[in-house]
Amino acid sequence: MENNYQEEIARILINIKSVKFSFKNPFTLTSGLKSPVYIDCRKIISYTKERNKILNYAEQYLIKNKLSFEILAGGETAGIPYASFLAERLQKPMIYIRKKPKGFGINQQIEGNFSVNQKAILIEDLATDGGSKVNFIKAMRKFNIKISDIFVIFYYDIFDILKTPLAALDIKMHYLCTWKNIINIVQKNEILSKNEIENLKLYLNEPEKWRLIHE
Repeated sequence: MENNYQEEIARILINIKSVKFSFKNPFTLTSGLKSPVYIDCRKIISYTKERNKILNYAEQYLIKNKLSFEILAGGETAGIPYASFLAERLQKPMIYIRKKPKGFGINQQIEGNFSVNQKAILIEDLATDGGSKVNFIKAMRKFNIKISDIFVIFYYDIFDILKTPLAALDIKMHYLCTWKNIINIVQKNEILSKNEIENLKLYLNEPEKWRLIHE
C-alpha cells in the first residue's frame, strides 16, 4: 500500500464534497464540540469509482496490519454499508449494532447471527473523539462478543486519546485518513484562503484554544 494513500483519500473526499467548511457558523459534532469543518463520509457510497478505491485501501489495511477478527460489525447507520462491502470482499460474516435496543419484538440491539466469544471488529464511517462508539462496544461486550478494534474511513485525530470516552475500554482505533491529510491537500491546491487555512490549523493543533475563541 502506497504511503500517499491517505492523501489520495483526502483528495477524493474533497472532490466529492464530503468535506464541508463553515468558519462563520461552526458545525456542532456528534460529540457536542464545535468545528469549522465537517466530514460526511456517507456520501462515498454514491460514488462507485471513488468508493471502490477507498474500499481497496481499507481491505489492504486490514490485511497488511494482520487484524484478527471473525466477524464484522457495522454501527447504525453509517457503518452498516462499509461493514457490508468489506464483509463481502473478505468473505466473512457480518452483524450490525443498533444505537439502542428497538422498543418492540425481542428488543434486539444486535442484528444478525453471532457466537459467544466470537471476535469482531467494529466498522464505522468516521470517528471524532470516539464517544459515539461506546454504546456499540458496550452492547457487543454485553452479549459476550470480543471487541478490541475499530476501523473507520476517517478519524479526526485531534483529541487526546487518554481523555476520550474510549480510553477506559481498551480499544484501538484504525483509520485511513485524518484532518491533517485534508489540510495538506487544501494547502497544495490553494482551496482556501491563507486566513482560513490558519484557522483550520489552529483548530487541528489546538482545538481547545480554538473553541475558546469561537464558542
